[in-house]
Amino acid sequence: MSTAEATLAPAPASLWNDRRGMTIGLLMIITLVAFEALAVATVLPLAREDLGGLRLYGWAFSAFLLASLIGITWAGEEADRSGPARPFVIGLILFAIGLVVGGFATSMWILVLGRAIQGLGAGVMPTVIYVCIGRAYDESVRPRLMALSSTAWVVPGLVGPGIAATVGETLSWRMVFLGLLPLLVLAALLTIRPLMTLGPGEPSAGNQSKAPLAVLLAGGVALVLGGLTAPKWYFAVPLVAAGLPLGLYAAKALLPKGTFRLARGVPATVIGNGMLSLAFFGADAFVPFALITVRDESTFLVGAGLTASAILWSAGTWALERSKGRIDRRITMMTGLVLVGFQAIAMAAAMIPGTPVAVAVIAWPIGALGMGLAYPSFSLTVLSLAETGREGSATSAMKLCESLGSALGAGVAGALIAAGGALGSERGGTAVAFLAMASLAFLGIAVAARAHKPGP
Repeated sequence: MSTAEATLAPAPASLWNDRRGMTIGLLMIITLVAFEALAVATVLPLAREDLGGLRLYGWAFSAFLLASLIGITWAGEEADRSGPARPFVIGLILFAIGLVVGGFATSMWILVLGRAIQGLGAGVMPTVIYVCIGRAYDESVRPRLMALSSTAWVVPGLVGPGIAATVGETLSWRMVFLGLLPLLVLAALLTIRPLMTLGPGEPSAGNQSKAPLAVLLAGGVALVLGGLTAPKWYFAVPLVAAGLPLGLYAAKALLPKGTFRLARGVPATVIGNGMLSLAFFGADAFVPFALITVRDESTFLVGAGLTASAILWSAGTWALERSKGRIDRRITMMTGLVLVGFQAIAMAAAMIPGTPVAVAVIAWPIGALGMGLAYPSFSLTVLSLAETGREGSATSAMKLCESLGSALGAGVAGALIAAGGALGSERGGTAVAFLAMASLAFLGIAVAARAHKPGP
């Protein structure tokens, strides 16, 4: 057996044999990311009330996600070239810097900058985790590790939003950012050493980095979103005209061949996963805003909704794991997309005066259940189709399209809400944003039908 084959040979079909330390470390990192995502989503409306800047609300999500495109692309290449440990350490450092900048922000612009730095680091971590799943674990246990990864959101989902709401209301929303730093140090101590046991994979031919293209893609999309949120048309048109060709050029170079024609296999799977993320996170990012700002509900209600969503997301993933592959993954993808679309429609209905807030509270976790079914289905399909030794590249493409979809969803929804606010109806703009996300979820069903190996 060659050195490369030995490095890439799967571990025994158990999560707790030779890979015990790595499994614990990966789950710790997922838990930390979950705390960050749920806590920031809970208190961001409070930050907006303190700092102002409705037009920049969506950018707090989009900047994070666009910057993560760069981290995702670079980390996938670096994991194939030198192993996952080095990019992981760099990602942790950037994530910590972003938390500090966000915690001390004195304006919404600075908060957005902090979120962008966070995104650079956060883009590295899921890529490294998926590389480890594809490289260090046998395919027979990957669904269980996916389910455990989803369960790692449960504890943060149970206590994270409540803690964030309490801290935000009684102390300051800033402590939600700064309070994560000690957890980051602990996760680093538990994770870095096990990752060093994994060697490199097989870098892309020519060893030419695609990170500059990721920068170009993020910049192009940022220009387009900047145009969509610009206050005047004479600012909007040049920004969109400049950003659209740049973004399309970079996306074509970064994504798998055949992506734009929705070719069966990895290309359609990558795009389907991107559309799922666009529809879900485009709506999900503004549910706290809709409940706190539009419906004038409490931060604690938002925390309860986030908790229920985390639980049902995990439940959906475990239901998929228990199916043991007996259900075609395309079915679970489509089912999940239907539930995500239902969530967005229900949230739009909740913006109608007189609609019980219970409609929103019930629908929100149902969308998360859909994600629990669909998201790991797309992820497992990409891993099963990836060439041995190229898990980093396949994972990078999947995560890149996922973050791109999420950024576009948050940006477009934010632009629609800001437009509604400019016309005197934040409520109407928010309802239109939710309906737009529902439409994209239903369009994703046709793409999911092509997420399988090419053939007759």
